[in-house]
Amino acid sequence: MNYSVYILKSLSSNNYYIGSSDNPQLRLFYHNSIEKGFTSRFRPWIIVYQKQYQTKEQALIAERKIKSWKNRKMIEKLITENYNI
Repeated sequence: MNYSVYILKSLSSNNYYIGSSDNPQLRLFYHNSIEKGFTSRFRPWIIVYQKQYQTKEQALIAERKIKSWKNRKMIEKLITENYNI
């Protein structure tokens, strides 16, 4: 089973959310409708970046790396230039 790292962008606030899942489209549905907490405050969300990995562990490592940047410019560079992480 493939796992993906995904980045969501809020259309209402321009915030980003970084996550990983084996089904990013289903997670997007949850973020836009069912989820409570951070993502519920900034709906609607769209997927602006997605990269697949062969294992869940690889996807989690990539997710943690992106989150460690804490830098909007780096995240936007990843989205626009689609470079490998």
